[in-house]
Formats: sequence, structure tokens, C-alpha cells
Amino acid sequence: MNALLKTLLSLSLSGSLLILLLLLAKPLLKNRLSKRWQYYVWLIVIARLLLPLTPEQSAVGTLFRHAEQTIETVALPESIPLPSVPLAPQADSAPPIPAAKQSYEITQFLWLIWLIPALFLLVRRLTAYQDFTRYVRAGGTPVSDPALLDALALTAEELGVRRPVDLWINPLVASPLLLGHVHPRIILPTAALPPDDFALTIRHELTHLKRRDLPYKWLVQLTVCLHWFNPLVWLMAREIGRDCELSCDEAVIASLDAPGRRAYGDTLLRALEAGGAYRNSASLTLNESGTLLKERLSAIMNYKKITKKTVLLSLVLTAALVVSAAAAGAYAPKGTPAPAPSPAAQTVRTPKSASNAAQAERYYKEGSIPLFQIAFSRLDEDAQAKWLDRIYEDEEIAFWGAAVACLGEDSPLVRRYTERSYEDQAMSFFSVLACRLTEDILEYWLDRALEDADWTVQSILFSILDQKDEFDELEEKRNKEWEAAQKAEYQSVGVTMDGKNYYYQGQLVNIFLDIRQTDQSFYTLDLNPKGTVNIKILRNADNKITGAAYLTDAEVETLLEDMDDYDEEDWEDTQAVTIPDGQTITIPIQIPRVQDGEYIFLGTYSLDRGDLITYNLTTKSGERLDAGFAKPGQAKPNPAYCTVSNRRTDGKLEIENNSAIWISPLKPGEYRLFVHTEGGVLTGVEGTVTITKAAAD
Repeated sequence: MNALLKTLLSLSLSGSLLILLLLLAKPLLKNRLSKRWQYYVWLIVIARLLLPLTPEQSAVGTLFRHAEQTIETVALPESIPLPSVPLAPQADSAPPIPAAKQSYEITQFLWLIWLIPALFLLVRRLTAYQDFTRYVRAGGTPVSDPALLDALALTAEELGVRRPVDLWINPLVASPLLLGHVHPRIILPTAALPPDDFALTIRHELTHLKRRDLPYKWLVQLTVCLHWFNPLVWLMAREIGRDCELSCDEAVIASLDAPGRRAYGDTLLRALEAGGAYRNSASLTLNESGTLLKERLSAIMNYKKITKKTVLLSLVLTAALVVSAAAAGAYAPKGTPAPAPSPAAQTVRTPKSASNAAQAERYYKEGSIPLFQIAFSRLDEDAQAKWLDRIYEDEEIAFWGAAVACLGEDSPLVRRYTERSYEDQAMSFFSVLACRLTEDILEYWLDRALEDADWTVQSILFSILDQKDEFDELEEKRNKEWEAAQKAEYQSVGVTMDGKNYYYQGQLVNIFLDIRQTDQSFYTLDLNPKGTVNIKILRNADNKITGAAYLTDAEVETLLEDMDDYDEEDWEDTQAVTIPDGQTITIPIQIPRVQDGEYIFLGTYSLDRGDLITYNLTTKSGERLDAGFAKPGQAKPNPAYCTVSNRRTDGKLEIENNSAIWISPLKPGEYRLFVHTEGGVLTGVEGTVTITKAAAD
């Protein structure tokens, strides 16, 4: 038997051990781990089945080498000594070929017995997929309805799918499905779907595309073709297909509430009843069978959000499976140097502390957060403190969250860095640490924030303590105090209020204007058509009220022109982006030029109390850079929310890792992201704005 076949059989044996391990563990882990993990963990098994990488010593490698030595020991020599019996010479006869040598030559061609079925299966799958694609295209028609195409484009944008996706109709397909690697298209049995069904169906198929499930499915098909003789590999392929749909369902319903999840289940039921008979194993369908449908509906009904314990358990089990795959190993032919030991094997042979430190450094540089978290959790307290200092200075909030999750509630490191982040006003870091504090410690920090009048910290802590009602009462009290103070200040300069009406020296005000001097944003802009005078509040450089005066005709004309600049057509096709609770989106910014005084609007987003906004922006030229949010319908944001403003310093104009918490008195709703400048022209504005939604109450 040649080396190629031995290597293949050893890989199949190693993979079979992992498959059996996962299948036996499945009943225990089915409802304890996310469907996503159960789907992608099979990639470790596939890697073991396809890659002949092995440490120098492994279980399967040792088994095959021992069998090889045993066979060589008992093999017949090329010539067998026989009893000396005189035979008549036969001059014309050829010398006989020893039986052992004949057997050896036959085994050299055993690999053909494997190769021919493997090639046949692979070609059959490729041609079947091509035929299916051709049949679907031949009987399909592109969708031209602008409403459906717009809905598809908006959903793709929301999910972060950057590639163009076509939408087709073919009444013969058995279910909505996704086809195509280079030019993906979604095929529907009919366009006459209820709006909710259409939206959920499109979201399901686009989720498949975003996760690259088609290439994953073809990788599974290749593995089955290579290991066609192994029934466990066929069973693995069936389990992966099932886990693919379950994990896709989980991804879709993660952003839905209970009624939305019920609606999604109803969509699956209706998809089973609709459509024709076209079906292919390499396509990605919304629904495949009644048996699988029952399991999917059950998973939807019993859906639970992923907890930190679940994530930690997933990481531990993943690491254990990787170590098991390396320990199982494979056959390495004689004379072939074994590949470098895997990280798992190196961990066994190197000192524990040095190995963990080296792995943490490696994974940090590679940006691998899950693997970094595992290495960090194995470090001692001093090493963890050094890493926390480094992450804090680097402002790597994602790695910060992974590291802090490894610390206990009573860890002195949690207390130390909570104090530091509070003093530094590093609210994104403080909010992560606060989630690790006990309730009595949280109450201490809340008392301190109330004493310091730190509204941002109060917002974070009230949310974590689930004291929304208390926060709302405090917010209402604060607003009333602010309104009373503002009213008293207005009265000091001759402006009085009666309900929503402003009066100046006994005259009803038509236009009432109060602008901050620091950033020229509005405190108040009120228009009353019944008024007869136009008034502005005068403020000094510290925004203190110094008086009131009449607006000149030129000022009124300029103000009205600015208000008229807004064109409602700009917002006819605009839809706010909704971000799921606890999730983060990053908005890329690339603006070649911003004129003096110009506002560039960059989309609308649904925001709520406790959301974290982080700005990272730079410019090539210009003196001032502003970024913030405004209510839709304003050509010049008044007021502007969560606004940051920087001027050129040391030759640079940038806003780097500047964060703000979306807090009261701002009301939840839709807000427009903008970039602005005053006193010159900006060029080459680049960077990102990140929005992190607050976790649900």
C-alpha cells in the first residue's frame, strides 16, 4: 500500500474520531451552546480530514507506523528457499516472479480504487450543480419591481453585504434559495409574498451570503468526495447541512423580538407549502424538509441570547477540540520530515507561563480576540496587569472586553482599572468594567457619580443596575431644573414665557433665537407666525447670557435662507439604520472636500439612551473638524448632539478615539450623522464613526 493511501486513511481515521466525539457530545451541548458554534466547529474536523499536518508523535501516526513495521517483518522475501530438488533445465522458460513481489506490485495501484470513485463523485456534483443552475436560469425572470429591489438593497446594506445581489423569480424552485459564487442571486418561487415574508426571506438568504455558506458547503462536498469510503464523513455532511440552517435562523432572529420570531417561523411554514420541485444539495434554500423544519421551529421558539458563560464554554471546547485534532495526528511517510508542531503540541513541550505569554503576544498582534482571551486567562495576575496597561494605552476596546471577561468580580485588577478609567473619563473602558462589579460596588460608584454630577457615568450605572425608572425621575428633575434656570436667565434680560410663547418687552416674539457661542449650535429656535418682533439672546464667549436684542432684517433673511436650504426630496428615500441591542456597526468615512460652513450628511441611524458613539477621523488640510448627529429635516443642525470638534494642533487635524454616550435629555429616535467645518475648507476627510448599541434592559 503506497504512502498516499496510507496518509489518506490515517486522516480519515483521525477525522472519524473527532466526528464520533462531536456526535456523542451533541445531545449534551445542543441546547447549551449557540447554533453558530455548532455549525463552525465542524471546520476543525474538515481541516483534520484534509490537511496532513501532524506532530512528530501522534496516536494515529504511531498506529500506522507500528502496522507498517509489523507488515514488513512478516512479509515474504523476494525469493523463498525451497528444498533442493533437481529439475530438468528449461532453456526457453523465463525465471518465475516471486509471489511476494507480485503482491507488492499490485498494492502500488490500490490508490486507483480510491481515486476513480472520488473523481466520479466530484464531477457528478459539479455537473449536477451546473445543470441545476442552468435550469433555474432558463425558467427564471429578473425582478424589476423597484420596491422589492430597494428592500433587497436596504437589507443588504444593513447586514453589511457589499456585493451586488440579483433577485429572480422561478415558480419551479422548491423554496427560496441562494445561487452563485461570483455573481450571487436570490431565487424566489413567487414575487407575490407578503411584505413581512419577503423581508425575512431576503434577510435569511443574505445572511447565508454574508457568512459565505456556499463556499463552506462546497468544501464539505470536496471532503465527502475524498473520503467517499467513510460513512461517518457522509453523516458529518448531513449534520453540517442541518446546522447551517439552524445557525442561519439564529443569526436572523437575533435582531427580532418575540412577535418577529413568530413571524419568521410562519414564513418557514409557508415556504414549505410553496414552490415547485427544483432542488439541489449545493444550493442554499430557506426550507428543505418537514423533519428539519420541526427542529428549526423548536429552536426558534426556545431561542435564548448568548451569555458570557456560553462564550467562555465555546472557547474552551474549541481549544479542546483543536488539541484533540493535533493529538490524533496522521501518518507521515518514512523519509518525510514532519511539519512543525502545532501550537497545541508546543504548549505541551514548552514551559506553561512562557508559552501563554508568547501566545498572548502573537494573538494580540494578529488581532485574534478569542485566542488571545484563552491565553490571557492562563496568565498570572502580574502578567494580566501588564496586558491591561498595554490594552488601555492602545485603546483597543475589543481586546479590553475579552480580557476583562476573564477577571473575577472580586479581582483587584477590576477595582484598580475602574478607578483609573473613571478618573480619565474613559467611558467605553469604564462601562466594560462596570459590568463585572457587584451590586454594592455599583451602588458606591453611582453615589460617587451623583456627587460629582457626572451624567455620563450615571447613565451607564443606572442602566446596569436596571433602575430605569429612577433614572427617568432624575432626568425629569434635571430637565425641570434646567428649564427653570433658563427661564430665570431669560427673564433677567427682559424675555418672558407664557406656555410656548415668548414675549419681549410685552410684545409677542415671532422668531426667538438663542445660539451657543462655542460651536454656533442652537439652545433655542422658536418660530411663532403670530409674533411681531424678532429677538436674539446675546451670550459671551463662556455662553453666559449678557442681554437680548432685536434681529436685524439681514440676520432674519440669512436665517430663513438657511432653513429653506433643506430639500425634502433628499429624505424621500432615506431609511434609518436600526442596530440590534448590544451590537456595533462601523461607518466608513471618505469625503474628498468639505466647503467652509458646509454640512455633509452621512446617513440616518436609530439611537437610544446609553448608545456609545466613537469618532476616529483625520483630514489632509483644514483648520477645524466637527462631527455629530442632528434630527432629520435640518440643513443646519440645531441643536447638534454628541458633537465633537477639534482644531489643527501640531500640524495635525484629527479626532482620535473620541467617545460620547448618548444620554438624556436626548430622546430616542432617528438622527442624522454629519461632518462640518468653519473657517476654511477641509480636504481628505477619512476614518470611521462607530455606534455601539446599549444592551437591552
